[in-house]
Amino acid sequence: MRKLRMGMIGGGQGSFIGEVHRIASRLDGMIDLVCGAFSSTPERSLESGKALLIPKNRCYSNFEEMFEKEKLLPPDEKMDFVAIVTPNHMHFKPAKMALENGFHVVCDKPMTLTLEEALALEKIAESSDLLFALTHNYPSSPMIQQARTMVLNNEIGQIRKVVVQYLQGWLSTSLENTGQKQASWRVDPNKSGIGGALGDIGTHAHNLVEFVTGLKVVELAADLGKFGKNRVLDDDGNVLIRLENGAKGSLSFSQIALGEENNLAISVYGDKGSFTWRQENPNELVTRWLNKPKTIYTPNGIDTSATASSFSRIPAGHPEGYLEAFANIYKNFAIHLNNYLEGEKDSQPNYPGIKEGVRGMQFIYACVNSSENNSEWKKI
Repeated sequence: MRKLRMGMIGGGQGSFIGEVHRIASRLDGMIDLVCGAFSSTPERSLESGKALLIPKNRCYSNFEEMFEKEKLLPPDEKMDFVAIVTPNHMHFKPAKMALENGFHVVCDKPMTLTLEEALALEKIAESSDLLFALTHNYPSSPMIQQARTMVLNNEIGQIRKVVVQYLQGWLSTSLENTGQKQASWRVDPNKSGIGGALGDIGTHAHNLVEFVTGLKVVELAADLGKFGKNRVLDDDGNVLIRLENGAKGSLSFSQIALGEENNLAISVYGDKGSFTWRQENPNELVTRWLNKPKTIYTPNGIDTSATASSFSRIPAGHPEGYLEAFANIYKNFAIHLNNYLEGEKDSQPNYPGIKEGVRGMQFIYACVNSSENNSEWKKI
């Protein structure tokens, strides 16, 4: 394997998620950032690239210029893939252009601004035969991998009930009116899409349910709320869900739950056992059983699965959380891409991709449709 060369769209000075991607991509020493179009304005793009020690000739004014010039470079110089770390409305066009110009893609979630864009991008990705990763990072936590392994091994039996929540409080006030960049675009439907908190964190909760259980949400009834003054997008929501095996569940998300920081948690109940995982204490998976004592799994524990341990980097007892889970996507993407470049195009990816991106957009649209029709049950 060799080090992969990454380009970046967005993530310039003042960006939160751009630096998260950069930290995650370099954590395992498998990827170098070599170029970028870091801002919507050429001056800020150049300033941002300079601060990141990127050569001036690889700091581009816009993503169109980046693709046009990068594809002309020698194979041992041009970028291998691009990371798209812009607000939602700027996901589709650069992802489409990347695939059409032969570049693999890592894209932030939700995948696109609209469902129509998501379906179009799915067709483009499938016809291109290129790799596409979506940064739903929480399934890459070691203990979520442990939970999924237990489900696949039928250790908790037939799943009956799922409860998931993602509660934050950072938009309890009108933060978007203070010039706070992260708040302002998330409450703007032209940049965020038809879902506010729903698209931002509700999709994480939905993705976690389907990943851990291996079951699709087939129907839902949603009640979305808009508590912030003059907000047009939801900042709170509660969703009843039905899974394809007949299991029931509830999904709750909020960005106006005052006092909450990043309270993501999931509980899954089967007929043999159950488990709970909390993102704010990511090193523990608490399991409960019909005929034996409660068990707490930890990364690299005695009974932890090999799959879960492979998602851990450090000795037992050292916390691994958000950044490490994010980095696992980049690590597994890098392994897959290197295999792809060596001609192993049938190797299986171990990260979220285009299908999960479409599912997320379908979830958003079904929730909005349901809520607008007095929480009527809707199929995904």
